[in-house]
Amino acid sequence: MPPFTFDEAQIAAWVAPIFWPFLRILAVFTSAPVLSSRSVPIRVRIGLSFLVAVAIAPILPSAPVYGLNDPSAVAIATQQVVVGLAIGFVVRLLFGVMELAGEIIGFQMGLNFAAFFDPAMNSQSSAVARMFTQLTALLFVVLNGHVLVLGAVANSFAYIPVGVDFLPRLQGLEIYKLGAELFASAFWIALPVVGVLMFTNMALGVISRVAPQMNIFAIGFPITLVVGMLAIALVLPDMLDPFNILMGKLVAMFGA
Repeated sequence: MPPFTFDEAQIAAWVAPIFWPFLRILAVFTSAPVLSSRSVPIRVRIGLSFLVAVAIAPILPSAPVYGLNDPSAVAIATQQVVVGLAIGFVVRLLFGVMELAGEIIGFQMGLNFAAFFDPAMNSQSSAVARMFTQLTALLFVVLNGHVLVLGAVANSFAYIPVGVDFLPRLQGLEIYKLGAELFASAFWIALPVVGVLMFTNMALGVISRVAPQMNIFAIGFPITLVVGMLAIALVLPDMLDPFNILMGKLVAMFGA
C-alpha cells in the first residue's frame, strides 16, 4: 500500500478557505465593540474567530488559492485585516453615537465634572456617557447585533473577495462620511433631554431675576440634575428606534 502523501498545493487548498476568513473575522472581533473589550481574553477571540470561519467557509464564494509562503500572501493577509478592521470600526461608530449623546446630556446636566476613566473605551467618560454605552451594549446583544455583524462579515467576501484590489471598493463605501452621521445622530438622540434642560435653565434664569435674593447657584445644580434624570428616564424607552435605524444603516454598508 503506497504511503499517504500530500504536497504544498493540497495543504494550501485545505487551509486557505479557512485561514483568510479567520484573519478577517479576528480583525472584526479585535475592533468591534463588546468582544474587543479587555474583559474578553485573546484566546476566546481567537477560538471564536476560528469556529466562525469554519462555520461560514462552505457558504463563502470560491477564491483563488494562495500558498502561505507565496510572495502575495502578506498582501492578502493585510487585505483581510484591513477589511475586518473597517467592519469593526463601522460598528464601533454606533457605540460612539450613543456615547457622544451621553456626553452632550451629561454636559448639560453638569455631570461632566464627574468624569472617570472607562477601561472599556480606554478613555475618560462621564457617568451619563458610561450608562448610555452600557445600554447600547445590552441592546446590541439583545437585538442580535452580533448576528448582523457576522452576516456583514460573510457578505463582505462577496463585495470584497480575497485577492482583489480592495482599496477602491473600501473607498466606494464612503466610510469617512459616517462622521457627519455620527454627530447628527448623537444630537438627534440627545435633543429631547437637552431641550428640557435648556427650558429648565431659562426658568432658573427668570427666577434669578424675579427673586435676586435667592441663591440660584445653590439650587440650580440639584434642580438641573433631577430634571435631567427624569428626562432621561422618559427618553430611554424611545432609544430603540434610533438604535435600529443606525444599526441598519451601518450594517447595510456591507450588504447584511
